Order: sequence, then C-alpha cells, then structure tokens
Amino acid sequence: MTAGSEAEGGKAQRDESENRKSERDDNERDVVKTGGNTQVEAENNEAVEIVEGKVEKVSVSKHPEASIPQTDLSLADIKRSQFRPMRWVVYLVILLVAIIAPYWFGRVLAVRHTAQIVKLLSPFAPQGVALVSWAVTVFALATFALAFVEAHSWLWRNLFLLLLAFEQLIGGICLLKFKFWYSTYVVYGSSSALPNAANLGIIAALVAAGVYAILFVGLLIGIKKDSPLNVLTRSWASFLMYFVIEGIALLIVLFGGILAAV
Repeated sequence: MTAGSEAEGGKAQRDESENRKSERDDNERDVVKTGGNTQVEAENNEAVEIVEGKVEKVSVSKHPEASIPQTDLSLADIKRSQFRPMRWVVYLVILLVAIIAPYWFGRVLAVRHTAQIVKLLSPFAPQGVALVSWAVTVFALATFALAFVEAHSWLWRNLFLLLLAFEQLIGGICLLKFKFWYSTYVVYGSSSALPNAANLGIIAALVAAGVYAILFVGLLIGIKKDSPLNVLTRSWASFLMYFVIEGIALLIVLFGGILAAV
C-alpha cells in the first residue's frame, strides 16, 4: 500500500467521523425524547409516534405566547392598584346598618306587636325555634370565615351580611341580651318559652364558635408540622371540626334540659 492511499484512507475516516458527530449534534438539538414511543422535533413542532405498529409523524401544538405583558411592577404594586377603598367604606357602613337596624326593628316589633309575634311563633315547638336561630348563626359565622379564606370573592361577604341581618332581627324580636329571660317574661308572659329557645340557639352557636376558635389556635401552636394530627389544621378538617362542635352545642340545648330551665 502506498503512502498516498494511506493518506486518502485516513482522510476518509476523519470525514466519516466528523459526519457522524455532526449528525449526532443535530439529533440532540432538534429531537427531544418524551417517552419510549414518542419523539418531538423542536424546530418544526412534529412528533414521531408509533401508531398501530407504524412510525408516523404528527403535528404538536406550540407553546402559547404569554398574554400578560412584561412589567416592572411588583405584586404589591399590582394589588395596590386594584384596591378600591370606597368599596370597603360602603361595605363597612352597610355592615354597621346590618348590625344595628334589624335588632332595633325586632325590638320594636316585640314591644308594639307582641300579639302578632306570639301568633306567628305559636305553631312551632321550642326545639324548632332553637334549631332555626342556631342554624342562622352557624352559617353566618361560616360565611364570615369563608370571606377571609376566599378574599377575592364578594359572594361570602354579601351572604354574611344577609345572614347577620337575619340573626340580628331574630335577636331583636326575642330581646336577646344578658339575662334575657327576665325581658322575655315581661313582654311575652307565658309565651316566653319560644323567644327564650331562639335566644338559646343563638347563644349556643356563639359559645361553640368560641370553643372552636380556642381549640383551633391551640392546635396551631401545639401540633408539630410532622405530626399526624397536623391534618386537623387544614381548611377542610377545620371546617368539619367547626360543624361537629356546633352540632354538639345544639344537642346540648335540645336534649340537655336547658330549654325547660328557662
């Protein structure tokens, strides 16, 4: 073998090696492996798949372009720009009205239209009246909590206003206050058992909510993050615990002899 043929053979080997390297680089750049049977080519947005035992190329969708323009504003700046103070001022004014006006109107009805109130409540049993007032208070407190959990939605805030106004109206009609049984006896006489039951339903719901708040804060402080009991601090578990405690309070009122005591 001559020196010229050896040089040509070495040059051919180098060219073949360079071609293989170039082909390998192109494959690494253009082909992204996404599984055992799929290859996606980055440049032309096509995928090579095995369809019914045959290798076929299929088109794939491109990544969508960002719909939000780039900005130098921080998240805090965006939140401040979206804040509407006048809306909150109006809401707080309506909240004060929902606390004061229904309670005052209920007391006016109790004093000036006592006979009509007694006639309206007479078909119901004390247990039923207590259940209604308890349910209104429980769901008013629940919507109050959900207004903080779902802070971006006004649905729970508006529901809280409605339920709060209804609860205050019940409290006004039933003369809810400290040692209410004296006032209800003076106004309603022998029919005071029904307004007393409504007051007990409201008070039971409020006391149970206080017990729940103390228990929940104690769990947050006392339970470690790696403890299995940490599941009780999650939102769904805490709401379930809230309704369990409220249910226990209702059972105490209905079957604990408290309705007969007042």
